[in-house]
Amino acid sequence: MIHKTLLTSLFISNITVAVQAQADKQPNIVLIMCDDMGFSDLGCYGSEIHTPNIDSLAMNGIRFSQFKNTGRSCPSRAALLTGRYQHEVGMGWMTAVDEHRPGYRGQISSEYPTVAEVMKENGYHTYMAGKWHVTVDGAFDAPNGSFPVQRGFERYYGCLSGGGSYYKPKPLYDNMTKVNELPDDYYYTTAISDSAVSFVRQHPSDEPMFLYVAHYAPHLPLHAPAERVEQCMERYKVGYDELCRLRFEKQKKLGLIPEGMELPVHHREFGGKRPAWNDLTEKQRQQWVKDMATYAAMIEIVDEGIGRLVEEIRRKGMLENTVFLFLSDNGATLEGGYLGKLMADLSNTPYRSYKQWCYQGGISTPFIMSCGDDVGIDSKGTLCRQPAHIIDILPTCMDLAHARYPRRFSHSDLPGESLLRFINEEKCQKRILYFEHQSSCAVISGQWKLVRNNRNEPWELIDLEADPFEMNDVSLQYPKKVAKLEKLWNKWAEKHHVFPLENKPWGERIDYYKKQNPDQSGRK
Repeated sequence: MIHKTLLTSLFISNITVAVQAQADKQPNIVLIMCDDMGFSDLGCYGSEIHTPNIDSLAMNGIRFSQFKNTGRSCPSRAALLTGRYQHEVGMGWMTAVDEHRPGYRGQISSEYPTVAEVMKENGYHTYMAGKWHVTVDGAFDAPNGSFPVQRGFERYYGCLSGGGSYYKPKPLYDNMTKVNELPDDYYYTTAISDSAVSFVRQHPSDEPMFLYVAHYAPHLPLHAPAERVEQCMERYKVGYDELCRLRFEKQKKLGLIPEGMELPVHHREFGGKRPAWNDLTEKQRQQWVKDMATYAAMIEIVDEGIGRLVEEIRRKGMLENTVFLFLSDNGATLEGGYLGKLMADLSNTPYRSYKQWCYQGGISTPFIMSCGDDVGIDSKGTLCRQPAHIIDILPTCMDLAHARYPRRFSHSDLPGESLLRFINEEKCQKRILYFEHQSSCAVISGQWKLVRNNRNEPWELIDLEADPFEMNDVSLQYPKKVAKLEKLWNKWAEKHHVFPLENKPWGERIDYYKKQNPDQSGRK
């Protein structure tokens, strides 16, 4: 991929988008991310889940239909925060272990600035509420320079880890102070929203604000107040077959899916035969309904918090000069067992596979950009089909803020693009995007995608133009295309510290590297 300098990015976007007149008034930027939410889980992306506040942002902004993430939580967060592929900044796998090899340090390298450090150096106040998940686990109780307030955020409230209870999240921090006592009615999603609203309330409204709200929902475990779950139960009793169909038809009406497409059924993900709703036992159907209702309630509580946040920004008189960016870190997960896999199959409609893998179901995310009238970007209610990636968020924020890359960091070339240059373009620009997680690999180049399940399985070649749901492998028909794309992927992997690919299972991998490298402090 050709790397673009900041000067080039700013020059192009300032030509194509009329924002230069706002240069003396930097917009506020609110970046919101959900966790493990599938491509179709918002109302504005096809869902029956009630998300009126997020839908309102979409209807007053731009929805992207081809936005991609890294396929997993902390790698996506590293890419979002740094504007770089995760391996380049040391976050090629998980925070569970520092492997002491360049691409796999278990946290973001101090050699690269976070978006908060970039924005702060360009005059912004910076705040964060929610899930961090880019500090190695061995440092959770001993700050090592990688905590949020050590990486550019003026204020932080949230949990450093990647998962856990919504009622007693650990380790929970308020700035650098660990929070050990919680009220009886504590619920993590509400606390994240409360903190974000509080940060806005205390913010000086005549100065630019960058706020990152990283929700843990709807990541497992399935935790939501009983009365909220009950409100969602009825709509799931029809089962996932009917709901998949309804979501798919709605996606076509919304323009997210071409009209002529048929709803795919991903039998391969179920060993050759995906069960129909009526194939489940009555007990299984009842459990699926309750679990899916809980999942929906978790997202609806996130949406309500976003509504409160928008209203507080409006009350402060900041709304018309604010840009909202919304996405999920990866697709829905199969980690919830057999019924959880059937939930994820619905959430990722119409795409194949799940979180952890580089098929479309794992790496596809809803992405919304909504701008107030004073920002100077007039594309309300539009749909953008331009391929984009989570590495594009930092250069987009820099472009919006007319920001310079901090001179104290030596790496000023960014692999991503400012999305502002794509907003009003009718023709999509060809891009090459790369992926790897736990040896599931992919490269997308124009209409072609080369992908494999893991390092021990063969590459599949997909023509995304004819087959956007990855149903047909055409690698045998186009061996030269496979060879060309594999060469591109290998070159990228060599450059970005992806090799060697690890083949050990989760627990064995952690134990192996801890024995090899007892120092898990993340300081060296």
